[in-house]
Amino acid sequence: MALEMFRKEETLAMRKKLIGQSCRLFYSDDPVKIVRARGQYLYDENGKRYLDCISNVQHVGHCHPSITQAATTQMELLNANSRFLHDNIVQYADRLAATLPDKLRVFYFVNSGSEANDLALRLAHQYTQHEDVIVLDHAYHGHLTSLIDISPYKFQKLTGQKEWVHVAPIPDIYRGIFREDHPNPAQAYADTVKDVIDKVHQKGRKVSAFFSESLPSVGGQILLPKGYSTKVAEYVRSAGGVFVADEVQTGFGRVGSHFWAFQLQGDDFSPDIVTMGKPMGNGHPLSCVATTAEIAGAFTANGVEYFNTFGGNPVSCAIGLAVLDVIEKEDLRGNSSRVGGHLLDRLRQLQTKHPIIGDVRGVGLFVGLEMVTDKEQRTPATDAAAQVVRRLKEEYICVSTDGPWENIVKFKPPMCFSMEDADLVADRIHHILTDMERSHQKLDSEDLRLTGVILEEDKGRNAEVFNTTNLTDPYHN
Repeated sequence: MALEMFRKEETLAMRKKLIGQSCRLFYSDDPVKIVRARGQYLYDENGKRYLDCISNVQHVGHCHPSITQAATTQMELLNANSRFLHDNIVQYADRLAATLPDKLRVFYFVNSGSEANDLALRLAHQYTQHEDVIVLDHAYHGHLTSLIDISPYKFQKLTGQKEWVHVAPIPDIYRGIFREDHPNPAQAYADTVKDVIDKVHQKGRKVSAFFSESLPSVGGQILLPKGYSTKVAEYVRSAGGVFVADEVQTGFGRVGSHFWAFQLQGDDFSPDIVTMGKPMGNGHPLSCVATTAEIAGAFTANGVEYFNTFGGNPVSCAIGLAVLDVIEKEDLRGNSSRVGGHLLDRLRQLQTKHPIIGDVRGVGLFVGLEMVTDKEQRTPATDAAAQVVRRLKEEYICVSTDGPWENIVKFKPPMCFSMEDADLVADRIHHILTDMERSHQKLDSEDLRLTGVILEEDKGRNAEVFNTTNLTDPYHN
C-alpha cells in the first residue's frame, strides 16, 4: 500500500509541527522536496531534476541497482543480531583489511560515524590510560556528547572547552598562520601540535590521542600539507598517545588516487585507529572502526564485553560488500581523479576571471571554492557564497557552504559525477558570478550618479559631476 503524498506546503507544515526545529533543512527559506533519486540526480515532487553536488553519503550514486539488489536479497534471506555467527561480517572485514595498512587488522562495526568516533575515543583511552585529546580548530567529529566535547565547531557555541581537550591550529595554508609561501608548512604546523603536547605536560596531564579528519571538511575543505600527519604521529606517540584518522567524510576512494585520504600523506604513514562511516553503506547506516591488535587487545582486557546489536548485521555487510564491488567494477576512483581534476581545472580558470574567487583547492571529488571580498586581505565573502548557493539552486544544482566563515562553496558529490556535470557546474558559477559583478557595478554606478546629482544641487550648475567610467570596480582588476 503506497503512502499518501502530501503537497509540499503540507509536508513543510507537518515537519515544523512534528520535527525538532534544530534539525535544519537545506535551503530553509524555500526547501526542496525530493521524492526520488538516481545516480547523481535528485527529483522533486514536480519532476524537476537537480544535480546533487553534496550527497557524499550516496557514495556510488543514489539508488544504485546493485546496492538495492544486495540489500533486498539479503533481507529476504536473513537479518539477525550481530552476535550470531555469519559469513558476511568476516568477508567484509577481510575486504576492508586489503585496503588498509597491514597493522590495521581488527574491526568493530557500528551504525554511524558518530558511533565510530565515540568508540575510537574509548579505544584510545583504554589503551593509553590517558584522558587528554588534541583536536584541530573548527573540527567536527559527531553529535554524541563525547564528540561535541572534541568538536570546536560545536563546543565553542555551547558549554565551551573541557580541560582535557586541547585545540591545535588547523593546517590551512591559504588563510592559516603558516601559508603557501612558508618553506615547510607541514613541519611548522606539526610543531604547533608539539607545543600543545608540551603545554599538556606542563599541566601534569598526559595525551591519549590526536584526533583529526584526514581532510578537514567542516573546517573548510582543507588539504593537509604532505608530511604533517607523519610528524604529528611521531610527536603524539612519543607522548604516549595514538593517532586517530577520521575518514567518515573522505574514505572509500573519494580522493581518487588512494582509497583513504590519510594515504595522501605518504606510504610511510599509518594511523593507529581509523574511523569510517557515511559512504560505507551508500545511504544505509553502516560504519566501522579499524585498529591494531595491540589496541584491540587492551580494550578486550578491561573485562567489559562490547557488543552492538545492529552493527555488522548481515544486511549491512551485504550492502557494504556491494559498495566495494561497484567502486571497483565502475572504476569510481579513476572517475573521481578524472572528473575531480577537470572540475578543479575549470574552477581555477574561473579564478582568473573572477576576483571574488580567492582559492580553489581539492583532490578527487573533494573540492572547495573559497570566496573573498579582497584577495590581498583574504576577507571572507560569506554573503556572496550564500548568494551563489541560492542562485545555483535556481539553476537546479545543489551545493552548500562550509568553513569557519561559511564562505567556501563545497563539492562532495556522488562518485558517478560526470565531466558534463563538472562543466555544467563551472558554467553556471561563471554565469552567476558575472551577473553578480554586473549588478554590483550597476549599483555602484547608480550610487555615484545620485551622489553627483546631490553635489550638483549643493554646488550649483558649475559643480563637477563624478566621472564613473574611470573608477576601479572591486570585482575587476
